[in-house]
Amino acid sequence: MKKRFSILILSGMVAVGTAFSATKQNILTVRESFPDSTTVYPESFETDTEKLLQNWYVQNYTILDEEVESKSSNEVSEEEYIKRLSRIPATIEMPYNQEVRKYIDMYVNRRRTMVEAMLGMSLYYMPIFEQALEQEGMPLELKYLPIVESALDPVAKSRVGAAGLWQFMIKTGKGLGLEINSLVDERLDPYKSSVKAAKYLKQLYNIYKDWSLAIAAYNCGPGKVNQALRRAGGSGKDYWQIYAFLPKETRGYVPAFIAANYVMTYFKKHNISPALAKKPILVDTVQVTRRIHFNQISSVLDIPVEALRVLNPQYRKDVIPGNVRPYTLALPSQQIYSFLMSEDSIVSKNASKYQPRLVVEPQMTQVASDEGGEYEWETKTVTKIHKVRRGETLGGIAAKYKTTVSAIKKANGMRNNNIGVGKRLKIKTTERVKVYKPAAEETPEELAAADSLALEAAIAGANEEEVKKETPAPKKKPEPKKREEKKKAETKSKTKSKKQSASSGTHVVKSGESLYVIAERHGITVNELKRANSLSNNKIKPGQKLTIPKKKKSGNTSRSKAKSSRKR
Repeated sequence: MKKRFSILILSGMVAVGTAFSATKQNILTVRESFPDSTTVYPESFETDTEKLLQNWYVQNYTILDEEVESKSSNEVSEEEYIKRLSRIPATIEMPYNQEVRKYIDMYVNRRRTMVEAMLGMSLYYMPIFEQALEQEGMPLELKYLPIVESALDPVAKSRVGAAGLWQFMIKTGKGLGLEINSLVDERLDPYKSSVKAAKYLKQLYNIYKDWSLAIAAYNCGPGKVNQALRRAGGSGKDYWQIYAFLPKETRGYVPAFIAANYVMTYFKKHNISPALAKKPILVDTVQVTRRIHFNQISSVLDIPVEALRVLNPQYRKDVIPGNVRPYTLALPSQQIYSFLMSEDSIVSKNASKYQPRLVVEPQMTQVASDEGGEYEWETKTVTKIHKVRRGETLGGIAAKYKTTVSAIKKANGMRNNNIGVGKRLKIKTTERVKVYKPAAEETPEELAAADSLALEAAIAGANEEEVKKETPAPKKKPEPKKREEKKKAETKSKTKSKKQSASSGTHVVKSGESLYVIAERHGITVNELKRANSLSNNKIKPGQKLTIPKKKKSGNTSRSKAKSSRKR
């Protein structure tokens, strides 16, 4: 009985083995029974589907099925999968196995909304891919490679730094001749990156003469494919024969590519509706030879900035540096003529905000430090532009800027007081700014004793307003005796009379003046001026009265006057 049972088991195993051999002969496979649990899904499967659905092109030019997730995906037998894959009109071999099945299930079951979004984006991008591949004589089914790479997100970036629809690394992109800098990243340019991707795939195919190896090398690089070939026993092998020696990410790459071709061909079979075009979008390009910001184009041509970004994702900061060299700008074709006619207006729109300064003179005013000196106000004349609003008059505008009507008329060449709404007027007015003045003729002792705080008058926005506050004198203990008070008064009187006899008048400090300027004007030294006014430092305030000591007469001057007296 046991022997008979063993014979039955053996017969069953032979039957299974025969079926397995037949399958192996008809299907290029890695594992017929179980998918590889060690493979890593491409990062494109982690794409934010909601972000794709919010894309400007999808929102404005396509119609998608909002109920796609609730529809049945329709189960398919292995035989049907094999049959459908064999009917895809392709040069590249697309065999079926459980690893391919795993990726097909991912697309048609778990990522249905993403497939819908990609179908919408494909209306715009597939013609670009096909044209680039056709120019290099490459199989057109390679147009679905960006589905695996980026899920058709034009600004997709991987964790390791690959970018764009074709996910080029910086080194690879630059090696292919793509420009990559702070303002421009041509890896994101759908046209240029597609041309370079087609050339790169052609180079890889010429190395291996096998598309499965060329596609694998596109993912992990020729070096790792060559290493896998060596470990597998040399050349002459295909992707499936070196499968176990490839990196985990690359093991799933060719199966994912086959699955992408399947789902983009048979999406209807799985109740995923085709993306319908609301209206056709015709795109044309124009050469830009001046530096322009997307906001300037958007403001003048009334094109959403989001549209400019979708059509021109290569400009990383929304800036076209056309002043460096001519750059291409893609626009809806009906806007090309408008751009050409309005280019000067676009460049001048908010130019001060978007155009970098070509020449900048350094500010000569010293900055504040702890080495002495003080803050002072300086009045500067500036020219402002005022846009006339409804109901405004020249008198009201003059009052606002603290100027006169005649001054405004003169500055703008006006003969009368008529102003229209929207007119831009040049207004010459003054502004007070706080600047730092270094100490003059200070000794090290004086520098050490100088007050490091700014003047109380240094308050932002104080227009021609003189500070009237005086620093209160330190409080002293009251004298208990009248005799002491009398003595103090007598001392004060004597000091005052000495100052008066030694002075030649007073000086009222004006805005912007310093002790050095005042001393020079009266022919005395700063120290003499400070002694005459009992100043311990160089701080003075607008409106402050200073006693000016008499100018000392030199010996030569005295002798000259004496001689003149004797002659008389």
